[in-house]
Amino acid sequence: MNEHYDVIILGTGLKECILSGLLSHYGKKILVLDRNPYYGGETASLNLTNLYNTFKPKENIPSKYGENRHWNVDLIPKFILVGGNLVKILKKTRVTNYLEWLVVEGSYVYQHQKKGFLTSEKFIHKVPATDMEALVSPLLSLMEKNRCKNFYQYVSEWDANKRNTWDNLDPYKLTMLEIYKHFNLCQLTIDFLGHAVALYLNDDYLKQPAYLTLERIKIYMQSISAFGKSPFIYPLNG
Repeated sequence: MNEHYDVIILGTGLKECILSGLLSHYGKKILVLDRNPYYGGETASLNLTNLYNTFKPKENIPSKYGENRHWNVDLIPKFILVGGNLVKILKKTRVTNYLEWLVVEGSYVYQHQKKGFLTSEKFIHKVPATDMEALVSPLLSLMEKNRCKNFYQYVSEWDANKRNTWDNLDPYKLTMLEIYKHFNLCQLTIDFLGHAVALYLNDDYLKQPAYLTLERIKIYMQSISAFGKSPFIYPLNG
């Protein structure tokens, strides 16, 4: 083994892999070490043997589970936003050349919809992520569909660096709640925009400058346009 390296990286988690890829891209000689018998750290995908050795070291693997190669169990979910910075980094470091990806079917929310004259009872609905999806979504009333469509059209044309796209709504002075109120969006629409589209964990963002959320929603919409049905991709083999 070569004993001379520019950088030695301990661990093979996501951030360590990205760091080693970037340094290697710029000509550095890298040595990556990991104490585990598998690659990936806390973000690893384990075959059956590694899964049992990690979580049930004293148990034998039941034969009914089949072969190792049939298993890739993710320790954490790896949903990746197509238009996000992580995909740009993976492309730059050429990691994408060694991975297969699947497009996730879509994002869904739970919302009870009573049975109607022409519709059946529903609980799970696809999150409308474009102006056209907003027009056909059962989540929204007829009037709300039009308001949501107008909001999506505004975001699609909005550019943080071009004031003429702001429509007299300063995203650095107005909060996101004030932007929502400008478009008269109802609470249900605000909820799925904030949590299912902008991907916030709580409602604190409503009091923050609007540009932060508008950028998130715009990235989500751009990610949708890449494949047409979902903003997320997932590595096929972990």
